[in-house]
Amino acid sequence: MSPVPVRGWWAGLTPAAGAAVMAAGILSVGLDLVGRTWFSLGVLAVAVVLWLLLAADFAVRLVADRGRFKAEAYTPPALTAVAATAVIGTRVAQLGRPGAATALLVLAAVLWPVLLYTVVRHWRRRMPGAAFLACVATQGLAVLAASLAAEQRLAWLARAALACFCLGLLLYALALPRFDFREVVSGAGDHWVAGGALSITALAGTKLTASPVWTGPAHTALRTLTLACLAVSLVWYAVLLAAEVRSPRPHYDTRRWSTVFPLGMTATACLSAATATGVGWLRPLGEVLLWIALGACALTCAAFLLSRRPGRPRPPHGSGPPRDSGTAGR
Repeated sequence: MSPVPVRGWWAGLTPAAGAAVMAAGILSVGLDLVGRTWFSLGVLAVAVVLWLLLAADFAVRLVADRGRFKAEAYTPPALTAVAATAVIGTRVAQLGRPGAATALLVLAAVLWPVLLYTVVRHWRRRMPGAAFLACVATQGLAVLAASLAAEQRLAWLARAALACFCLGLLLYALALPRFDFREVVSGAGDHWVAGGALSITALAGTKLTASPVWTGPAHTALRTLTLACLAVSLVWYAVLLAAEVRSPRPHYDTRRWSTVFPLGMTATACLSAATATGVGWLRPLGEVLLWIALGACALTCAAFLLSRRPGRPRPPHGSGPPRDSGTAGR
């Protein structure tokens, strides 16, 4: 008998499900940037409900199923707890709720060093795209901290955001040689994080570029680095999309939410960069990419619902500890 009581349909979910919260959260941010306020708030409500369910599940496992909790804590998807909290905090900051956004920043910042250390020390070679979640979680903190720093006029918080931004770039550089590039044509969804990590880096860069703390050469350097990260993320987008067309993977897998998140993040980064860097053509590009991301989200939701129909065999959730930690034989 399991030590954890039955908790409904989410009982079998793993940390990889946190990508669904990240996807909904960033789509809400993007929709707000294009003026779809009510649509954005509806998507935010879904993100918050999912976040609360996964947070409750996290707490239950911590208390009543320590074996499973420890087994999953060292896998890269564990960092979705940090990234999802930061993304929701960013949208809450957009709503003009600095108190709630600050609380979410503190929560994410408390979780981040523990989970990051646990995950990175278990890095191996030939890892799936989830390895880049170390960068995503760190840049999520940078985005939220920079957003609050601009709203509250806190120079020290802006500098802390810059430190996270630089660390996130370093973590990306360290994760890249450990990524199994065969995942581009065979991955189940989380391989898209290879590009999405640079998209959230670019988003963090736009927040920093817009800050009055940096002027002159520092501002120019931030703007250039932001556009460079965005450009490389768009190259990743094209490569990964071409690979999907060449090698379709239509079956539902929890890791497909790690496809929706980068799609939404790239769109949002383009929308934000258009204003922060003055490159106007990025806005219409971002709008097109945002609707593509929403379409991918709808398809993933439909695939999830179909996978839960009675009598259908359950598809793999794809986030067991061996594979996520990169220790599975390949």
